[in-house]
Order: sequence, then C-alpha cells, then structure tokens
Amino acid sequence: MPTPRETILTALHAQLSALPATALRGEVLPERVPSAGLLILRDGEPGEPEVTLSPLRYHYQHRAEIEAVVQGANNDTAFDTLCANIGAALLVNRTLNGLCDWVEAEAPRPVDLPVEGAASLKAAVIPVILHYSTADPLS
Repeated sequence: MPTPRETILTALHAQLSALPATALRGEVLPERVPSAGLLILRDGEPGEPEVTLSPLRYHYQHRAEIEAVVQGANNDTAFDTLCANIGAALLVNRTLNGLCDWVEAEAPRPVDLPVEGAASLKAAVIPVILHYSTADPLS
C-alpha cells in the first residue's frame, strides 16, 4: 500500500500527464524534447513538519519540483504556454481530489540553454508546494 506522500506525488504526476506536454517522473532529460514540451516531476523534499498532538499529526509543506523544458524556434511563447498550462492544471484541482490540503506553484526562473548543433532549450524548475498531513513521518 503506497504512503500518502507517494499517493500525492502520483496524483500530481497524473494531473501533469493530462497536459499536451510529455510528463515524466524522476527521469533524466531525454535526448529529444517533444514539440509540446517536456515536464519532469521530481519528488523533492518534504522538509521539517509541524507537529500537533491529540491526535498526533505531522503537517508538511512538501516542496516538489517540475522541470519544464521546451525546444524550438519560438521558445519564449512555447515556454509561456507550457507554464500557463501547468498553472491551469493546478488551479482546477488544488487538493488533488482531497489528497492534499492545498497545492501551489511558485514562479519559474527560466534560463536559455544552448545546444550544439540544435535549437536552444528554454527551461526552468517550477517549485510546487504540497500541503498535507500524515499520522506518521514515514508514511
């Protein structure tokens, strides 16, 4: 049985998979970036929880990361569209169907990366904060 943390990350990946861009989880950057863009979800860091007693609960602000990458002639527009699609997908389901208390993304800091012999990449890491509680820090 998966832990709540894994269930939440799986649900986030499923939500990203509904976008036109290819969504991977925990994979290395492939040699080719699909024309609609590429998203790689990284599990990130749950951080130190706040703890409440009676009942005992661990409240996390888990920082996952989405690596967003586009490649092509019109990188700026494609990247903007990709980020807007991610924002819209998160806005539609802020609790991941009740698995989280709240899901919010932070603004990306895009960079242009030259590629020898090919069109440059435009990429950014988009932090996504997952607010959730568990009964055990290992679950």
